[in-house]
Amino acid sequence: MKITALDHLVLTVSDISKTVVFYCDILGMEQQVFTAADGTTRTALLFGQQKINLHATGTPFTPHAEKPMAGSADLCLLGDSPLHEWVAHLQAHQIKVIEGPVARSGARGKISSIYVRDPDFNLIEISVYA
Repeated sequence: MKITALDHLVLTVSDISKTVVFYCDILGMEQQVFTAADGTTRTALLFGQQKINLHATGTPFTPHAEKPMAGSADLCLLGDSPLHEWVAHLQAHQIKVIEGPVARSGARGKISSIYVRDPDFNLIEISVYA
């Protein structure tokens, strides 16, 4: 037996609306509002074959991480365009690139990456394979 893929992860955020704007309008993800098994309405961000479920600070759904908090994530996301286009796109939206492009090592080999912060100051790495 072995794990084969990542289906979703949970991101604790201070403001779901601001998070949705950043990840959907800037990074091109799709918002999904869904009814969970417990009957609550929740928000997720869809991209590729994965999703990020959003939980608001102070009101996490159970079960949850031992210490859920906004701003503690460090995510590497794969982009579909060259990094120079990402840099121009981010600058056009007043998103500061804090590092890069730099060479890194991804799950499948060499990647080039840039780094930005989301509304909660999570570190977001946008990468492309070489």
